[in-house]
Amino acid sequence: MSAQRISHILKLAFLLIVFLCIWPVARAADLSGDSKVVSDLLSEAKTEAIQLRNDSTDMESFTLSNLSWESHAAKIMEIKDHVNAAAKTVDKLNLAKDRASSWQKTAIERVNPLMAELAMNTEATINHLNREKGHLLNNQEHKDYLKTNADLATRMAALVSDFVEYGEIKAKFETLSKHLEISER
Repeated sequence: MSAQRISHILKLAFLLIVFLCIWPVARAADLSGDSKVVSDLLSEAKTEAIQLRNDSTDMESFTLSNLSWESHAAKIMEIKDHVNAAAKTVDKLNLAKDRASSWQKTAIERVNPLMAELAMNTEATINHLNREKGHLLNNQEHKDYLKTNADLATRMAALVSDFVEYGEIKAKFETLSKHLEISER
């Protein structure tokens, strides 16, 4: 055998050994790592949830004034648009769930029922407004719809914000751990 051929075989053997040593570590990192796509979608959901919270609490305050039915209708349609945008983001989260880390999967699982309830209550509020045509804007039923929407949107904004903050703190912890060469046992 020529020296060149032996050199190629040794290089190939070396690469194979390196691959076999690194592959389990790389695989473990893939399995435990957070999905950037899911993190980005959670950040997007946070922005949308905060907007929903702000709009819903604004609309709840409408019951303290004598705003027209048209003002109520315009605001609930704005909320509906935000709910639809948030629902699309939640749909994207559900599609990306298989790539999510365990905490990201938990976030998705907890957001789903709140999103569904918020969408149903927003639809019920729209139906109530359409049915009453603004005649009963200060009755308890209408106030209850608005309060429920504000409460749901507030809970959703808090939930998603907490998960986004958790992800940011976790990433910072991991970066500091690597920097300080601290390994978890």
